[in-house]
Amino acid sequence: MKILVTDPIAAQGIEILRRHAEVDVKKSITSAGLRSIIGDYDALIVRSQTKVTADIIEAAGKLQIIGRAGVGVDNIDVDAATRRGIIVVNSPEGNIVSTAEHTLAMLLALARRIPQAHGLLHAGVWSRDFKGAEIRNKVLGIIGLGRVGTEVADMAKGLRMEVIAYDPMVTESRAERLGVRLVELETLLKASDFVTVHVPLNTSTRDLISYDELKLVKPTAMLINCARGGVVDEEALYDALDRGKLAGAAIDVFSKEPAQDNILLQSDKVITTPHLAASTFEAEASASIDIAEQVVDVLQGRPPKSPVNAPTIPAEAMSVLGPYIQVGTTIGMIVVQLLEGHPNSLSIRYQGDIAREDTSPIKVAVLAGLLNGLTEERVNMVNADIIAESRGLNVTEQKETTCENYANMLTVEVSTKAGNTLVAGSSLRGRTHLTQMGNYWLEIEPTGSYMMFTEHKDRPGMIGVVGTIIGNAGINISQMQVSREVHRSGGAMMVLCLDDPITEEYYQQIRAIPDMYKVLVVNLNK
Repeated sequence: MKILVTDPIAAQGIEILRRHAEVDVKKSITSAGLRSIIGDYDALIVRSQTKVTADIIEAAGKLQIIGRAGVGVDNIDVDAATRRGIIVVNSPEGNIVSTAEHTLAMLLALARRIPQAHGLLHAGVWSRDFKGAEIRNKVLGIIGLGRVGTEVADMAKGLRMEVIAYDPMVTESRAERLGVRLVELETLLKASDFVTVHVPLNTSTRDLISYDELKLVKPTAMLINCARGGVVDEEALYDALDRGKLAGAAIDVFSKEPAQDNILLQSDKVITTPHLAASTFEAEASASIDIAEQVVDVLQGRPPKSPVNAPTIPAEAMSVLGPYIQVGTTIGMIVVQLLEGHPNSLSIRYQGDIAREDTSPIKVAVLAGLLNGLTEERVNMVNADIIAESRGLNVTEQKETTCENYANMLTVEVSTKAGNTLVAGSSLRGRTHLTQMGNYWLEIEPTGSYMMFTEHKDRPGMIGVVGTIIGNAGINISQMQVSREVHRSGGAMMVLCLDDPITEEYYQQIRAIPDMYKVLVVNLNK
């Protein structure tokens, strides 16, 4: 596995990555340079500087995951990644505190005009004409009550500010628990002494604060943006400041970065920092470790904690579902090699505690086991349903919270014109075991490199004959189990785990044993 890091991340994250893969760090690489080498890598980690565009993603033939060591992913073409089955993850919790603290620091610096006084004093001028404003009992309007917005609210209340917020996706009960009053955006703009923005940049939030919105604010109000450049219309903001319709602004993010020629730099009513809200030692270390762990998880077949373009599975659910992701992959891989004919439908049945959870990771694992190797597209939780639908595979799911024989069991049944193929499994002592093959119940762990399944008449001598042939082939049997139908002299199944493949010659010898109905071999390394 090869991982490419193109923006600076903390050393702790690099150390984690290097325990599991080859890591190349290429800071300040150009778009053309990235496009030319990205095809060699399984994972890409960026911050805000690298632009991961559609053409770069198109050139990324091996790429499984793009990790953003931070929150915003507007520098990544997530739609293009999704179409290619590439998982995009971010680190939404690593810089919550640092961004909230930077917001409050900017607010205080803005209110007390600290940067202006600092600059003048360093220029040799002693002036005490910089009168500031207290923030106690002032109204702080927060646009976006997500993780950072919530942290800002909590801190602001500690400074004895009155906090109001606009967020159409937050319930009244949630706001009450936070001690925040929800209002409409127009009301917030009119009532606030300070307005701070904490929303992502997308089509609905671009220029969220523009000319019409800035007409509503008090002339004494001040605006802070430590979220994303582009959420505030910079031309409109400059115009409002220039005409005295707004007292000041504190800006950490810009529509185009580096922001060396930005119009806001021409106003002495604006204090600025160069996208530093997440730049603390603690935040960078936290984001670096978090994104490295998620990248390793995905490369090793586990779901990430904070996917942007895939469902998030809570940690408590993963403790139940985790072992059954491997069960699902193994069953899918076995089923596809046992099929006779083209599949037209797939049924997945969940029994036990797993049926109480969101089983989408297990469903994806089953589909991945079935479809990997049959499609050029990499099957993962991002595109599994799309690929199944494109192949005309009808997928149904059943859930039963009780399970007669095991704590949990996963059953996969695929229908073809030739009939149905059913395989069930469970996780016992943390390891995958097959529990049912068609009508036969058994309990065997898929080990070694190959498995052989025989269906034959239940009569004496069958085990010995099969074992002798395999022994003559020089193949070691690591496990073996026999299951039979309820009545004697009916059908039986023998399951053997083999260390090496069986050649055509010996396969035909087993197939030719009297009363041998069927012999199927599965490669566990696929």
